[in-house]
Amino acid sequence: MNEIIDKYSTHSKNLGKTDQPALDLNLEHSKYANLNDQLAEASLRLRQMRGEELEGLSVDELQQLEKNLETGLHRVLQTKDQQFLEQINELHRKSSQLAEENMKLRNQVGQIPTAGKLVVADTENVVAEDGQSSESVMTALHSGSSQDNDDGSDVSLKLG
Repeated sequence: MNEIIDKYSTHSKNLGKTDQPALDLNLEHSKYANLNDQLAEASLRLRQMRGEELEGLSVDELQQLEKNLETGLHRVLQTKDQQFLEQINELHRKSSQLAEENMKLRNQVGQIPTAGKLVVADTENVVAEDGQSSESVMTALHSGSSQDNDDGSDVSLKLG
């Protein structure tokens, strides 16, 4: 008798479990169908916002679509303007920072003693006192070297 009662209770428990997956499957199928409908509707609205598939819309629906597009465009322009302002502020901050660094470097250069400082031209090993421009040093260098190399021209002038 106990075996029969156990079989009955096991069978009744199994019947409840077989109905549960079918119920879950139906629920999942309805969720899938609902999500699929939402996707189709969102795709249609997106195409309409792009200017496609407008044939079936009434004048009121077209005006609502136009209003939605203008609102979205206004938000896009605000965001773009905000980003431009942030970039401008960042560039102003960097500019101030560079100007401050430039002043510090100028002060450091100003503190270096300049009296009696020698300037060396790398190409000709010419040494000149501070205050002479590199152009005058190079002119003096070239005029001195041409006199040294043109001794023969001076002799021909003496002979002539």
